[in-house]
Amino acid sequence: MSALNRQEQIIEMLKISDSPVSGNTLSETFGVSRQIIVKDINSLKENGYEIISTPKGYILDHSQESVRIFKVHHTPEETEDELNLIVDLGARIKDVFIYHRVYGEIHAPLNIRSRRDIELFCNDIKNGHSSLLMNTTGGYHYHTVAADDDNILTLVEEALRNNGFLAPLTDYEPKGLTK
Repeated sequence: MSALNRQEQIIEMLKISDSPVSGNTLSETFGVSRQIIVKDINSLKENGYEIISTPKGYILDHSQESVRIFKVHHTPEETEDELNLIVDLGARIKDVFIYHRVYGEIHAPLNIRSRRDIELFCNDIKNGHSSLLMNTTGGYHYHTVAADDDNILTLVEEALRNNGFLAPLTDYEPKGLTK
């Protein structure tokens, strides 16, 4: 298989994947070394593909996606339900952040695309020595959520509201947080 053919197939795999695709998976799929995959990824980036490297693998940045920020509030026990609600509607949780009156905005990337990503995230929190970022602000936090179109984001907003997760902005928060 030529490098060009392999790179086209790598892009297709990244487009349809619900989660990051590891370099090892790509290496095994195409029967080439991990070094060849790294070269392919670099070549694809040079040709304009927005590929993001994460600790769990490669993802394709869908820059044509619609994006909204939602302010939410819930208990730590409801975290999995909140995240599942978003991905089940076809959206991706790009990050979580809080707005702290003293520290300002504190962001953490998530790139959660599937229930499997949620399971891994929740297990990491349960088994780690860290707590959820929202615990700093009494359960209030924000998610940057991306989807293929605005209709999906509207469904996400309605579902968050109907499940009691959507929270109103307060006067001290920056006005540009909701999109």
